[in-house]
Amino acid sequence: MKNYNLEYKKKTKTSAKIFAKSSKLHVHGVSHNIRFYEPYPFVVKSSTGKNLVDVDNNKYADYWMGHWSLILGHGQKNVKESLKKQIDKSWMFGTVNEQTIKLSELISKAVPVAEKIRYVTSGTEATMYAVRLARSVTGRKIIAKIDGGWHGYTSDLLKSVNWPFTEPESSGIINEEKIISIPYNDLDGSLKILKKHAKNLAGVIIEPVLGGGGCIPASKEYLIGIQEFVHKNNSLFILDEIVTGFRFRYGCIYPIMKLDPDIVTLGKIVGGGMAIGVMCGKKEIMEYADTVGKKKSERSYVGGGTFSANPVSMTSGYATLSYLKSKKSVYSKINSLGEFARKEIRKVFDGKVVVTGKGSLFMTHFLKDDITEVTNAVQAAKCDSQMLQRYHFKMISHDGIFFLPGKLGAISNAHSKDDIKKMILASENF
Repeated sequence: MKNYNLEYKKKTKTSAKIFAKSSKLHVHGVSHNIRFYEPYPFVVKSSTGKNLVDVDNNKYADYWMGHWSLILGHGQKNVKESLKKQIDKSWMFGTVNEQTIKLSELISKAVPVAEKIRYVTSGTEATMYAVRLARSVTGRKIIAKIDGGWHGYTSDLLKSVNWPFTEPESSGIINEEKIISIPYNDLDGSLKILKKHAKNLAGVIIEPVLGGGGCIPASKEYLIGIQEFVHKNNSLFILDEIVTGFRFRYGCIYPIMKLDPDIVTLGKIVGGGMAIGVMCGKKEIMEYADTVGKKKSERSYVGGGTFSANPVSMTSGYATLSYLKSKKSVYSKINSLGEFARKEIRKVFDGKVVVTGKGSLFMTHFLKDDITEVTNAVQAAKCDSQMLQRYHFKMISHDGIFFLPGKLGAISNAHSKDDIKKMILASENF
């Protein structure tokens, strides 16, 4: 198999120099572990539409799309113009602002459970506070999550993220016994574990499409079964829709699956490319975050932070959601492109891969050993991840196509069918 390192290094000499400087200043040269790949990541100088441009002027069709947050593409006109107008007024108030109210009105109408909302600046914070709120409401301590479920770098939920799921993910984490892990898409196996901890179970947090764990949709039956147990047990059902919210349709995915969550977390798309995390839920639950007149023992400090609900993030989010609301054809277009991509990639590799995903999200899993399907994170982890990274790196170095090596791809409204065809052609030549 051809080694593309030399081709990559010839094309990215300026990136190499700049990243060497970054490595002296930043841990491993990056501020997010997943952004590093061998021999070094190229350095971006600009982006527009579907493309990233690096400091050596190489152009890449981007399928990473800002951690999957840029559903309209880079620098979309409506969002950009809204941001310019807001920046002329100022970009930081640290007080109540009308921009927040406008965004919340859109979210509350599109997401039925969003009877009350709190903003933070990342999805990580949103899930952290959701878990805290569940414990406050129920008076219980244990939270269940999914094997392979990713909810950010929170100490509470940084467990059973990577294979093997029984090993600690990091040093410095305490109270790991308060987090239990259940198998994805295995209702009987999950219920068996949940029943053991029922008395002290505060809640279950689940992604309806397992993002970092392999871009794997949950079955409707699985989610409904978990929800039924949780509600009968007087625990809380928390859906992490940070990746899936406003990705497949205008709103969340849970209503079309007939689910009734207590808390939903949002992020990525609802910020339009700016820093955001959203925790929303039923009024009677969210009211626990109202600390006025409550004893310390009754309080649930939830949400906040210096940059929470800042006017720039709120403006960017409002512009993005307004565009999606007025042009819902965006969804039929990108979902169709996603289906086309999954189908054609399967054809190219003819039984050697499983392509998971939903709508405009897709991920290629190179099969090995006895793996024939990918319906959970265990199966995903046992696929050939090195082959996937080589596949992605070949496209970066040779074809001008960017996937963050080893991660799922996201299609934006800036992509066309011709772009997908080019990606398929690059796959054929792998």
